[in-house]
Amino acid sequence: MSWLLENPDIHSVRAAACDLNGQARGKRFPRRTAAKLEQDGTRFPFSILNLDIWGEDIADSPLVFESGDADALLKPTGRGYVPMPWLGTPTALLPLWMYHDDGRPFAGDPRHALAAVLARYAKHGLTPVVATELEFYLVDDSAAQLRMPVSPVSGKRRPGSQTLAMKQLDSFDAFFTEIYDACDAMDIPADAATSETGLGQFEINLMHQPDALKAADDAWLFKLLLQGLARRHAMAASFMAKPYPDHSGNGFHIHFSVLDAEGDNVFDDGTAQGSDLLRHAVAGCLAAAPASTLIFAPHANSYDRMVPGSHAPTGLAWGYENRTAAIRIPSGANAARRIEHRIAGGDVNPYLTIAVILAAALQGIEDAADAPRPVTGNAYGMDLTRIPGTWADALDRFTTDPWTERLLPRLLIDNLARTKRQEMRGIAELDEAEVTALYLDVV
Repeated sequence: MSWLLENPDIHSVRAAACDLNGQARGKRFPRRTAAKLEQDGTRFPFSILNLDIWGEDIADSPLVFESGDADALLKPTGRGYVPMPWLGTPTALLPLWMYHDDGRPFAGDPRHALAAVLARYAKHGLTPVVATELEFYLVDDSAAQLRMPVSPVSGKRRPGSQTLAMKQLDSFDAFFTEIYDACDAMDIPADAATSETGLGQFEINLMHQPDALKAADDAWLFKLLLQGLARRHAMAASFMAKPYPDHSGNGFHIHFSVLDAEGDNVFDDGTAQGSDLLRHAVAGCLAAAPASTLIFAPHANSYDRMVPGSHAPTGLAWGYENRTAAIRIPSGANAARRIEHRIAGGDVNPYLTIAVILAAALQGIEDAADAPRPVTGNAYGMDLTRIPGTWADALDRFTTDPWTERLLPRLLIDNLARTKRQEMRGIAELDEAEVTALYLDVV
């Protein structure tokens, strides 16, 4: 209760967990019952973390009628309260994760999936250091046709891309100032913001930290924050993979290194090429990518982004300072040698995405796997192994590839597969405009 005592203006509390689609599922509590919530947690059905994109039960899920739609125990994650500055009334969010009554983590919870991967690293005395880059669009969706929002400064809509344009950032200065102030209040380590190549597209980087669970929490909370504050500014903020067919898609790039027990970066061997462990990790990431594509591209619209030549990797290759490759090794100080994983779209679940990337890298390290030769030049024009190019192919690979069970628990794999099959049936009944309207706000 100490945080609430220090923030007497907080009127009510939200308690929420992240479902398989990255959506916040939870309850509203009056302030006066928060102490009980902190101490005892609360209860939701297990099935709540396994809803489809419309928020509907999965019809064939054993978590629903077969089990009587039984309740789980939801406990605070340890993050503590964070303010929700996009709401008009002072409100706090208490993040939760799901357990069985006997104290076992629920294997269908995305946050627990990431925690299990980190426990594997800890057994080796290793700690991943993770940063995320989140691309998004600011959109005027008040009409049938999506448009760039009107500039608060000029009152005009800019007609084209504004890559690294200071004018573009300055036009929305009030909005970005609120974003950064809110990130400070929510303990989200927001770093540089840039204007990107799409029409009204931006990117904000969240800084490296040696706590991958917090990095995933930050990305999840940032998406909630951005979408909420954008609505207060009469816009939509969308992480949808491809809002406009003729403009670049939104990516969710993960940067990571790994520290040993002494705090040294195991990817650094004093050279620009990096260590053998770096190359083993790269090999694991490349080998696991086909099985993981459903995590990196979880929705129908995700595959509109996966087009060669559009800054979304489609072939499995790695390289030094090469943004056409799926795995990039950035330049810079040797001590900061790291991997950038570039496949995922902005519409992903951050917990699942970070979990499968880190699990794949660790598997490569454990296997001492050999990476192929790094590529130079344009990887889009090379004859490379491709990731699955359709939603259906990605789902098939996810459910049949032996790699999947090296990355995620069986229950979560089954639950996600059932979810995506149900969504595929529903999406097939929608036209393109309806699909865009569905994904614009939700993801």
